[in-house]
Amino acid sequence: MEAAAAGEGKAGHGRNGHAEGPAAEERRGGGGRLRGCRGFLRRNALVLLTVSGVVAGVALGAAVRGAALGPAQVAYLAFPGELLLRMLRMVILPLVVCSLVSGAASLDTRSLGRLGGIAIAYFLGTTLLASGLAVALGFIIRPGAGASALNAPGLGLPGALPTSKETVDSFLDLVRNLFPANLVAAAFRTYATDYKMVLRNTTSGNATLEKIPVGTEIEGMNILGLVLFALVLGVALKKLGQEGEDLIRFFNSFNEATMVLVTWIMWYVPIGIMFLVGSKIVEMEDIVLLVTSLGKYIFASILGHVIHGGIILPLIYFAATRQNPYRFLLGLITPFATAFATCSSSATLPSMIKCIEENNKVDKRISRFILPIGATVNMDGAAIFQCMAAVFIAQLNNVDLNPGQIFTILVTATASSVGAAGVPAGGVLTIAIILEAIGLPTNDLSLILAVDWIVDRTTTVVNVEGDALGAGILNYLNEKDKDKGKEQELKEVTVEAVANNKSEAETSPLVTHKNPVSNTSSTADPESKESVL
Repeated sequence: MEAAAAGEGKAGHGRNGHAEGPAAEERRGGGGRLRGCRGFLRRNALVLLTVSGVVAGVALGAAVRGAALGPAQVAYLAFPGELLLRMLRMVILPLVVCSLVSGAASLDTRSLGRLGGIAIAYFLGTTLLASGLAVALGFIIRPGAGASALNAPGLGLPGALPTSKETVDSFLDLVRNLFPANLVAAAFRTYATDYKMVLRNTTSGNATLEKIPVGTEIEGMNILGLVLFALVLGVALKKLGQEGEDLIRFFNSFNEATMVLVTWIMWYVPIGIMFLVGSKIVEMEDIVLLVTSLGKYIFASILGHVIHGGIILPLIYFAATRQNPYRFLLGLITPFATAFATCSSSATLPSMIKCIEENNKVDKRISRFILPIGATVNMDGAAIFQCMAAVFIAQLNNVDLNPGQIFTILVTATASSVGAAGVPAGGVLTIAIILEAIGLPTNDLSLILAVDWIVDRTTTVVNVEGDALGAGILNYLNEKDKDKGKEQELKEVTVEAVANNKSEAETSPLVTHKNPVSNTSSTADPESKESVL
């Protein structure tokens, strides 16, 4: 009877199971999909909010544009975005100095030299490729040919022209800024050469004006000098050994605390981006005239950024790592949106370090060592922008560039991008250096400034993308080198064990371990051995 009851129970359970099974499975499946959707939203909340901020900023600017706001109202509209820029710039100094000191101190001298050499080769190679691509596109598209409406009112910005500077003085300023005379002043001042005109009387009695270079300090962080000092300080602390460990721990703790601040700031990024983009759209004066007159230049510059950032850089990453570069870039949407909105690679640095470590699992020692250097030295997007501007102005003035001038453009753009400021419109100042080097007038730079706010966004995105992919390549090579070191260590241990067994001429490893002990005991205490005998 018990068996029958059990059978009936099983049958009833089976009937209930048949009746309730599909509904229960459907409920479980729906709950699993809901949990998966919640997990996706939780993991990618910042990315979705940032992209939504960009879209909302475009909508806000388009909606407010018809209200005919004055300059004061536009400044009020941009105030939340200004707060974002101020917060990001606030953490740049401690982030750069502390991350470079701790990164250089955590790497041994051999790895530091090897990774530094690879990074310099990568930065120079990609910048040179970007410059060559821009010159080639400039000759193919010819953005300056037939531009007739460029003298229309509203296009030029004559009051914003940078001061013309000699090419030699520009490179000397670059070297001077590598070695700041005052580290505290380097946090907010940069050395720059200015000129004063002096009236001199010659022997023939004619008065001549002579331009004499004069050293001045201008507003802006000397990031190049701080980077070099932090690297050298990290290496020096590593050389000190135990005496430098306390200071290394201090910089590590300072760095981690700064990253916590960055995490808090990142949640304000969507709001700041929305008002930055919206205020820029409201500030635009005559979009139709701008696009019809300089449309070919804008198209050529953005096309160069798309080709370099979407094809060339991912191909270099794939060739070096044999991994999918677009999956790597997918984890960096938030820094790219920040770069697009702020137009500043320095302001993007905090979010880039955070996302590349958390989403792409890049070693902290690599990311905090290479990304601050890349934000200062590696300017692929700026090189494209500068070379395209130089070719555009040459075609605008009906000047045919010869091979010597083209070579000068490539070398000067690659070299001057090293010292380009990682701030909005920082690349425009270096275009003057290129134009002076090839003998072109700098008066037409006002046209470049008129569209800089458009092109500078894709320029900054390509700049930070090059830094991120360089960090990914170095991280892969470092891990590969670690694996090789482990294999070599295992081989050495195996060979050493075989050698010991052969040298002892014993068949059992127990005998080889016991014999030395017995020998030492017998030789160390012969009297005790005799007494026992």
